Amino acid sequence: MNRIELIRNEEKKYHDYCYDNYKLFEKGFWLYKPVKTVMESIASLEGKGHLNVLDLGAGVGRNSIPIAEKIKGKGGKVVCVDLLDSAIEKLIEYSKKFDVEDIIEIEKADIGKYSIKEDEYDLIVAVSSLEHVSAENILDSVLNQMAQGTKKGGINCIIINSEVEEIEIESNKQLDAFMEINLTTDQMIDKLKNNYKGWEVVKQLVRPLEYQIVRNENPVLLKSKAITFVVQKNSKEF
Repeated sequence: MNRIELIRNEEKKYHDYCYDNYKLFEKGFWLYKPVKTVMESIASLEGKGHLNVLDLGAGVGRNSIPIAEKIKGKGGKVVCVDLLDSAIEKLIEYSKKFDVEDIIEIEKADIGKYSIKEDEYDLIVAVSSLEHVSAENILDSVLNQMAQGTKKGGINCIIINSEVEEIEIESNKQLDAFMEINLTTDQMIDKLKNNYKGWEVVKQLVRPLEYQIVRNENPVLLKSKAITFVVQKNSKEF
């Protein structure tokens, strides 16, 4: 098993456990509510009809289901892309529970290999997903496709981790961080800005995060710098 396969196997175990043991929109875990910045982004587009939304790494629908509820009855759609069977199964279940299954379109795919249609979406969301593509050049390709796939006046809402560290709590030992793309914060911000030259930066901030996870049945402290980067495409021709 190579490094990428090892990382993805660990991520699968973590997310499978979360989706089995925590319910969407119930207090006590990060699935409790959608990301505030994502909901602000869809709210800023509410004056437009027939909104098309793409959620890359949608999981069980933490963000895509509330978005679907917002645009319900307006002729739009939310395309949800994820690779994990456990996520897709729960997303199907929750989309029925919250009566948005006619708006949610599910695509099982690795987001690094997913082809985004040009000029298709009013909003593209990627929350803690882009850092999980297999290589930096793949990240560059996905970012470029996101930009090309956005309509004029559309928004890209990205939350991406940088400078990820994993520390074994019992021994305080620094571990190899299980993250496919692990750039410095400055490197990641430069990459985002270069990809979105000419776009309006609506929001940019960096927030330190730390929380406990489990690796090989041992408690591990995961630390990162989470970058929020929201940009809007010029509504006029460049």
